[in-house]
Amino acid sequence: MTDATDPTLSFYDREAEAYAEWSGRDRDGEALESFMGLLGKGARVLELGCGGGHDSRRLLDRGFDVLPTDGAPEMARQAERRLGRPVRVMRFLELDAVDAFDGVWACACLLHAPRADLAPILQRIHRALRPGGVLYASFKEGIAEGADSLGRHFNFPSIDWLRAAFEQVPWTRLDMDRRSSNGYDGVDVSLITVWAHK
Repeated sequence: MTDATDPTLSFYDREAEAYAEWSGRDRDGEALESFMGLLGKGARVLELGCGGGHDSRRLLDRGFDVLPTDGAPEMARQAERRLGRPVRVMRFLELDAVDAFDGVWACACLLHAPRADLAPILQRIHRALRPGGVLYASFKEGIAEGADSLGRHFNFPSIDWLRAAFEQVPWTRLDMDRRSSNGYDGVDVSLITVWAHK
């Protein structure tokens, strides 16, 4: 059931079918290839915010052991149809795994977390990773959190703010970069990409 108090989850439940089709376009293929290249054969991967399940499908097809998750129940159902397997409905702060994953793929999902929740979420991700594990995440760059034209909440961090949030967790290596992208709302954005190693 949709959490009616969360307009972002309500949006993704309402737009699940259309968003799943749109998200199938290969926007992050290069990053996903790099991510897979950092992992060993058969590595255990957690995907947060799997959307329509396209990235989980590619990971599974390459032989990785994948746990796909999404916070929106209808979005999870779209992914289940694509993957032919269960998708866990889970919000970021419900992650309670310990030393369970070699990689966490969080493409264009943590950008919806309230700024106050981001460091605690990163701590949970760090705890869920095995030593040597890697997190990939991406964020729409901005100056203050708020809603987009579709009513979805974004944390819209600057690269300095985001670095400070990530540095509250003891990563062994942290790399950030920028690239241009285009969102579901059709707006061109600067995307901050993050690679964090445990």
